[in-house]
Amino acid sequence: MGFQLASDYAPRGDQGRAIENLSRSLQAGNRHQTLMGVTGSGKTFTIANVIHEMNRPALVLSHNKTLAAQLYSEFKQFFPENAVEYFVSYFDYYQPEAYIPRTDTYIEKDSSINEEIERLRLSAVSSLLSRRDTIVVASVSCIYGLASPEDFLEMLVTIKPGQTLSREAFLAKLVDLLYERNDVALSRGKFRVRGDVVEVHQAQVEEEAVRIEFFGDEIERISRFDPLTGRVNATLATLTVFPAKQFVTPHDKLRRAVGGIREEMEARVVEFERGGRLIEAQRIKQRTEFDIEMMLEMGFCSGIENYSRHLSGRPPGSRPYTLMDFLPEGTLTVIDESHVTVPQIGGMFAGDRSRKTVLVEHGFRLPSALDNRPLNFDEFMEVTDKIIYVSATPGPFEIQNSVVGNIGFLADAKNHPKLPLTTGQTPSTEPQPLMDVHTPGTPLIAEQIIRPTGLLDPKITVRPLSGQIDETIELCRARIEAGERVLVTTLTKRTAEDLTDYLRDVGLKVRYLHSDIDAIERVEILRELRAGACDVLVGINLLREGLDLPEVSLVCILDADKEGFLRSRTSLIQTAGRAARHVNGEVALFADTVTGSIQDLLNVSEYRRARQLAYNTEHGITPQSVRRAVQESLHVILQSRELEQSLVQESPLDLHELLRELEQEMTEAAASLQYERAALLRDQITELRSGTSLDKISKPPKPYPKKRR
Repeated sequence: MGFQLASDYAPRGDQGRAIENLSRSLQAGNRHQTLMGVTGSGKTFTIANVIHEMNRPALVLSHNKTLAAQLYSEFKQFFPENAVEYFVSYFDYYQPEAYIPRTDTYIEKDSSINEEIERLRLSAVSSLLSRRDTIVVASVSCIYGLASPEDFLEMLVTIKPGQTLSREAFLAKLVDLLYERNDVALSRGKFRVRGDVVEVHQAQVEEEAVRIEFFGDEIERISRFDPLTGRVNATLATLTVFPAKQFVTPHDKLRRAVGGIREEMEARVVEFERGGRLIEAQRIKQRTEFDIEMMLEMGFCSGIENYSRHLSGRPPGSRPYTLMDFLPEGTLTVIDESHVTVPQIGGMFAGDRSRKTVLVEHGFRLPSALDNRPLNFDEFMEVTDKIIYVSATPGPFEIQNSVVGNIGFLADAKNHPKLPLTTGQTPSTEPQPLMDVHTPGTPLIAEQIIRPTGLLDPKITVRPLSGQIDETIELCRARIEAGERVLVTTLTKRTAEDLTDYLRDVGLKVRYLHSDIDAIERVEILRELRAGACDVLVGINLLREGLDLPEVSLVCILDADKEGFLRSRTSLIQTAGRAARHVNGEVALFADTVTGSIQDLLNVSEYRRARQLAYNTEHGITPQSVRRAVQESLHVILQSRELEQSLVQESPLDLHELLRELEQEMTEAAASLQYERAALLRDQITELRSGTSLDKISKPPKPYPKKRR
């Protein structure tokens, strides 16, 4: 089945030309191309059209879960008839295993797995193995290890009516696939048996289970049913049962792997004993033998991923199997916000190896654990085919590869000696001039400057540093009187907090936002800004890509001439883009010197504004601010707080009923990938449970522990 694009509108502005150029470049065999699109220009719609045009499976990479969820939702709307899947880290909380030699502190691995995301990951793998019309929206967690595709395919169980297969043999296969028997409650990853009827709730399916009816040693009927009501929805001609976990290994391969693990352990013990490190020798022996026993008895052990090289039969030092190995041939890779995502891909390997090297040196893990790792950057580039980089501010890597040459990938020659440069070209760290060419076979950067809404890039004004705080206050007051919002960026956390206190003292409703604020509170602060509970938000580096705040009309950048990461060309352009969704958008730069980054921002803004103005004049478009309602979850929280105040005074049954309803809403929000709403509801439930009224109702207060002197 081909990709069927569903949309009520046609490409407008620069979208049509960008779609044409990207498609031509891909058809000509170019490996690298860049879509440089400004905020609000419809880059996702452009990529959806390219996927439709090329009719290729696609992997869409994002640098965080929140943006990945947003992209997943958008692609689901564009391709309702195709398989659009979501693959991100399934940990709600993750504390990696670590050892600190200086204090002799061992930190055990601790994690909390989100079952819904685990289901979506399994669904993504299942779709990739069973159909080509698949789009996977993923975070960079896709470069971490998975089971081998060969093992995954070998473990699949395909059955059909009329097939000779005993019930006992089928149950044994389910156990091999890591399904658990539960004859009371049928849930994901479980099966139950009632006489000659076996019911299985597959791990990658959310709402339906399958019923297999046997007649002696023959499968008589296979049907899909609702596990809640028992109603049969469809009769199936064939059924493929996928593994219930992402790490599966056939029994014969597991036993061979155990032999290799034991040999490595014995060699490591001898090595430690010869060096007089008896504690490390005992530690690695005791730990490995326990893990081996668990794998043989249960088929699984805690930290089994550290034995992935043995389980998959890979040679030492080889790259791990990842989601990339499940992608069909010819898959198109789209890297969203590439100026952030590309460096993130490159930075994963070193940090992981540093932590695990310490564990190996002190006997907590075997040396083969070092091969349980993310892909390094060279390996990532080797396993990808055609790539589209998407960003408003593409970095030098993307620009060089898209403009200069597509033989291999252009970078530092000493780091990538196997990949030749185009004849006559030399590596350069300076961005090349932008190109937007129509000749097939020519690498390009496709510019997408025109916004269909007619909105212009915000006006840029440079103001002196002296008196920047007082002038910021006056600018804020003028915007607040007009019912608009303001973002202010500083260079340090301390400055952000002090400035917030100062602005609050002069009568402004202001909050600050930086990395010390936890994720749930960040969401609430942003909602308060949009809803008008605060008018000014002070931040550092979080007020950049990914923030959709249509009410913000002014961005004040303090100390803009302090050249560096926070005041680089990319940072300034991304921060200025936060005011690009308002018709009165303006950016105030406080600087005594026009640095190279500031000049780049001014040049880019002038160029984009001129292009948009010409388009608006030609088509008679009057720019209007983006209008988007504040998400419902804010109102849910406010209403639930009011409800709490009234119900706390009433019976305990009312309060428990409220908690039950909130928990149900939280589960439904998580299932539909509305993570912000689910997090806020979880926070509200925690507040209710920790409230004094509920404590008094449900259980008596605990006595204070006695203090030791």
